[in-house]
Amino acid sequence: MTTIPSDLWRMLGRLEAPPPIPRGLDAFWHKGAGMVRRMVPRRHIYMRKATAVHQLRAAVQVLTESQLQQRLTETAEVFGRNRDTPADRIHAAALIREAALRLTGEEPYEVQVAGALALFDGSLVEMATGEGKSLTATLPAIMAGWRRRGCHIITVNDYLAQRDAEQFAKLYHFCGLTADYIGEGMDGPRRRQAYAADVTYCTNKEVCFDFLRDKLVLGPAGRGSGAMLHDIDFTLAGRLVQRGLYFAIVDEADSILIDEAITPLLISGGQVNRDEMDCFRQAIAMAEDFQPGLDYTPHATRKQVELTRSGHTRLANQRQGLHGLWHSQHRSEELLTQVLVARHFYHPGKQYVIQNSRVVIVDEFTGRLMPDRMWHDGLHQVIQARENVEIQAMRETLARISYQRFFRLYMHLSGMSGTLAEVQGELWHIYQRPLVVLPTHRPCIRGHQGLRVFATEKNKYEAVIAIIAQLHQQKRPILVGTRSVAASETLSAQLTKLGLPHHVLNAVQHAREAHIVAAAGRSGQITVATNMAGRGTDIRLDAAARNAGGLYVIAADINDAARIDRQLAGRAGRQGDPGESIHFCALDDILLQTHTPRIAKMLAKVFRNGHVQPRWLAAWLVSVAQHRASRSSHRQRQTVALTDHWLEESLSFSGNTG
Repeated sequence: MTTIPSDLWRMLGRLEAPPPIPRGLDAFWHKGAGMVRRMVPRRHIYMRKATAVHQLRAAVQVLTESQLQQRLTETAEVFGRNRDTPADRIHAAALIREAALRLTGEEPYEVQVAGALALFDGSLVEMATGEGKSLTATLPAIMAGWRRRGCHIITVNDYLAQRDAEQFAKLYHFCGLTADYIGEGMDGPRRRQAYAADVTYCTNKEVCFDFLRDKLVLGPAGRGSGAMLHDIDFTLAGRLVQRGLYFAIVDEADSILIDEAITPLLISGGQVNRDEMDCFRQAIAMAEDFQPGLDYTPHATRKQVELTRSGHTRLANQRQGLHGLWHSQHRSEELLTQVLVARHFYHPGKQYVIQNSRVVIVDEFTGRLMPDRMWHDGLHQVIQARENVEIQAMRETLARISYQRFFRLYMHLSGMSGTLAEVQGELWHIYQRPLVVLPTHRPCIRGHQGLRVFATEKNKYEAVIAIIAQLHQQKRPILVGTRSVAASETLSAQLTKLGLPHHVLNAVQHAREAHIVAAAGRSGQITVATNMAGRGTDIRLDAAARNAGGLYVIAADINDAARIDRQLAGRAGRQGDPGESIHFCALDDILLQTHTPRIAKMLAKVFRNGHVQPRWLAAWLVSVAQHRASRSSHRQRQTVALTDHWLEESLSFSGNTG
């Protein structure tokens, strides 16, 4: 008789479809339930629990090392049997807190303990930047690890995953657990070993792609609810790397669960078709004759173009005599529109960079490179042809999943970030997770100098350079945030021209980001960073920097979401440190030109060479643009989630493994 591995049953169990996202009247009722839940004083509840943990401090401090470890072992047995009570969790938190102090030299503050207990209960936690989220995550991870079913701590890059796994390895071992991490390039056996640990640190990309690869290995059994017992090949268990999706703690939850959820993750395959390659180059040459407004209309908010009657006629004339894809009118229009989309909305240094003769996508929210991603429907190949690099094959999708669907497969999901309040409605609607907004450990004394909107990008950069030069004379550390690689390089060139020493942190140098960001708090240091690069690394001030007024954060570009601007400003004034922030924008910035073009053009005529006054008008304009951008992104995420759910149901019903 065949012995069925328990890990295979766990994997199959988590392949079952999560509950559908509420729609129609269900969505209305669900939204109302969320509003009622927000009335629960969660901050007060968890801070009171943290106080109870703090009251046990004296009792656990007197324990010897062996006594403390024995208490932890006894507590672990209670959690392992799933018999723990709220009182047991308070006691466990007190023991882990003391262990953390002895082994790491850091004692979790009451705010961190409150956050840890909220995470273990399955909440999303908003903790300000610099409040110590890495240490906070260890407490619920240990309690979840005691269940012996695996806990994934999901972060934004491989460096942070490895750093935290190694930094807290002794703490986990002292508590009777194993800890490991997943890194890019690891082979299957090494990944299987890491997932077998009680606590596994990994990135959202790695854990999701490992799930998809396991799904492909399982074949028909990977259809989840469509799987039948006779479809299952139990000899495949040894090829799986994961052992199921039980408990997840998502760091930078807004970035992973919201910002990066705009596009699904795909595993694809395919072979080069020489005829298609020729068609891409022909389309680029053909598009030179097409004029915006006459032959086609660009739609900036959707990143789409629409051919006019004149454009259709011109295309019909020019494709005469061509071969391959040009025989199909539909494919011809699709190919040409992708070339026009690339012309208007995809530019080097912004949406992608050329690295090792390859087109590498840049994440517009984090500024990070995504070398394993490709744009779909031929867009990636069009850009490769335009940049004269090797054209890779158009790929057939073998497996697909959205972050919205993947993270709802976890039995227990929680997360934390510095900016979650603005999107708590969507987080509740998609993930059914309540939000707990915690206070800072020390009062925040960061000053904000407001928003300044200039007529042109040139005026804006002149103002940014002027304030950098002024602050540098005062020996204040300065962090400048930009939206794109190109913008960071432009600022860098101007700073170099003025003889101002600085460091540049963008998607091209992301391997050095932790070192650069950690040094950004030194007196007189100037750091230019792409968007939120360096998240997860504390910026600590030296004494001279603190005396000079602390870190000064300059947002050289306004982001699509106001919370991302707030996240950047939060790099200053951590843990009660002094600091200031200021935001800059120009009327010809992509945000305003995309979402409020008419108003921006009208104001540009009034304020030709200065900044927009009064300031409330500038703030209103940016607020409107960000609201429209956020609404557009929200619609895209809804479409991705609904499409993913529809595809899964359709494929399961039809019997395809897709």
